[in-house]
Amino acid sequence: PFVIVCNHQASLDLMGMVEVIPERCVPIAKRELLYLGTVGWACWLSGIIFIDRHRRDAAIEVISRTASTMRQENVR
Repeated sequence: PFVIVCNHQASLDLMGMVEVIPERCVPIAKRELLYLGTVGWACWLSGIIFIDRHRRDAAIEVISRTASTMRQENVR
């Protein structure tokens, strides 16, 4: 298992990264991307998991649930 951390320069970079990351990788992005019109729809439709960076407890909960699901479904 590994974690890829990307410091991208634009929101559109994330959609390109989804195409090149390993198949069993689970992309996580900031929730603000959901509100960027077409970009938000494309991210949502591609299965990206969104976290709210302004609500620490909620972000930790989403990441914890994602990790549990990954372990249960052997997606590592």
